Amino acid sequence: MSQSRPQNSSRSYRRVAAAVDAVCAVAADFDATTLDEVVAAVSAERMRDIEIADADLGPGVCGQRRFYPDRDVIVLATALPSREHTLAHELGHIVFEHQGAPAVEVTLEASDDLIAYMLSQRAHQQIVDDGADEMAEWEAETFAAMLMTRLRVFNSRGAGVSALRFDEALG
Repeated sequence: MSQSRPQNSSRSYRRVAAAVDAVCAVAADFDATTLDEVVAAVSAERMRDIEIADADLGPGVCGQRRFYPDRDVIVLATALPSREHTLAHELGHIVFEHQGAPAVEVTLEASDDLIAYMLSQRAHQQIVDDGADEMAEWEAETFAAMLMTRLRVFNSRGAGVSALRFDEALG
């Protein structure tokens, strides 16, 4: 007899799949067919700017979501093996409204290297302290994988938006 998975994990998969469906619906409404266009569509739908920036981040840090009172900023490491996946992962954090370290405007006076180091150290310590980030990281990573798969599928069919609408109709 096989053991069933805990309820919590199956609810999480449904939650992530529902989030990907919602993002794809927004993408279709805005005729967004690339990941950068999807980010812009989510930004417009939320009526909250999402900026994408490149920076030299600390060792092992591929991307960060920085939260400001008036906008979100997704910072991507300059030398990424997969920019798209990291962008989708950070978008997942925004979509799920995961808690992060708020970036105070005064930190803009510090160098980018210092900011990246401080944020990566704080995130690492938080993971060590309570493990609460594990679920947020899992959701963001699963969201990225599902979203990238959906984008690859409908872009390979030729007409991205019509494929999105077809996918919506099929559920």
